[in-house]
Amino acid sequence: MAFQRFKPGRSAQAMDMTSGPIAMQILMFSLPLLAGNVFQQFYNTVDSVVVGNFVGPEALGAVTANMPATMTLISLFIGFSSGASVVISQYFGAKNEEKLRKTVHTSVVATVFLSFAMTALGILITPALVYFMKTPPEIAEMAMIYLRIYFAGLIWQMLYNMGSAILRAVGDSRRPLYFLIFCSLCNVALDLLFVIRFRMGVAGVAWATVLSQFFSAIMVFYVLFRSREVYSCRMREMRIDPDMLKRIIQIGLPAGAQMALTSFSNVFVMSYVNGFGAGSTSGWGAYQRIDAFTVLPVTSIGLAITTFTGQNAGAGNIDRIKQGARVALGMGLGITAALSALMFILAPQAIGLFNKDPEVLHYGVLFLRVQGPLDFLICFNQCYAGILRGIGDAKTPMIIMLGSFVLFRQVYLFVASHLTASIYPIALAYPAGWALCSLILFLYYRHSNWEERLVQGVLQ
Repeated sequence: MAFQRFKPGRSAQAMDMTSGPIAMQILMFSLPLLAGNVFQQFYNTVDSVVVGNFVGPEALGAVTANMPATMTLISLFIGFSSGASVVISQYFGAKNEEKLRKTVHTSVVATVFLSFAMTALGILITPALVYFMKTPPEIAEMAMIYLRIYFAGLIWQMLYNMGSAILRAVGDSRRPLYFLIFCSLCNVALDLLFVIRFRMGVAGVAWATVLSQFFSAIMVFYVLFRSREVYSCRMREMRIDPDMLKRIIQIGLPAGAQMALTSFSNVFVMSYVNGFGAGSTSGWGAYQRIDAFTVLPVTSIGLAITTFTGQNAGAGNIDRIKQGARVALGMGLGITAALSALMFILAPQAIGLFNKDPEVLHYGVLFLRVQGPLDFLICFNQCYAGILRGIGDAKTPMIIMLGSFVLFRQVYLFVASHLTASIYPIALAYPAGWALCSLILFLYYRHSNWEERLVQGVLQ
């Protein structure tokens, strides 16, 4: 190990979470993540608002119906980047500079190779994804246009995500936020320019997204290459270290596989929703854009507790990890409950921002008021899964989430759709999976003796 040049305290951006007030650290680390997620969701929402109001309800359905399809492909990479973040945070906590730098450079090189492969795959399978979702015929062509452009620019999203994961792993969640704010504003301006001025329709929305992600990738890697900190990037060190890649995959692949399969199962969920017509498709898309804001705080807390746990796992602070778990869960529950109540009350006005078609309003309000009050269930699985990943146990959350979000949810939907023609049981499919997942993760966290396994050597 090389400790002599490692000085985490010299950077105003990095945050050492192995000591100090837990609640304040989780809060201060979560706030930039939350703000970044809000702006990320903001420009996704602007996409939908622009096409819903200036192109039409069919275009709204085409853009919003793509979410499960796009997440299916990029989720494997999201898992890879989260695995890299965990490994980097552990070496940061252990003050192992040599392995930290190898992990950083391995992550960047691997991201470039993965991006080309995933772009080719995404463009190739676009028609199949649209078909599997049983997209209504009147919006299928627009959905394929959006998807192909989105996948063509996937490399910039992947590079930004990896660069941000590196910075967050060492406690710097502020600069990724600044970049995202700038790019969100660019996306809004480009949406208005391409859709309203140039009348490019869904293609304009897709190109606005790609160009905005390009700007974010350039900025985050400008910081990494110009930095003089231990986590900086240097061209001469750009190579894949087999041992570091193996460790990243061991932690990141289970999370990525879980998210990818969950997203793929959501393609089939979308097919059930699409079965009620284009109005249901558009209403579902508007609901998801709105509800995403409700769950953003707890997902940000989940990311924070993963980094917090990773650093303290590297330092061997078991009691501190347990204290962090209680703090994170309490914060998540309180915030989510308050936001869910607000969204329930303002559901008609919120859905109306996207499109005022009566059918879209009917379905959007229905989804928001049926699922929204149960969003608190997400808090448990986000927090406990984040802790387990932070200590290096990524397989268990993967298995539990796959069983709950994929297997159980599909069985539930199949049975419900054959017992009744009502859309209400379909709307409850997500909360049912959240409840089962949260219960099992809670029981595992309490009774799996993860503390003993951590003592045996999390960094082996």
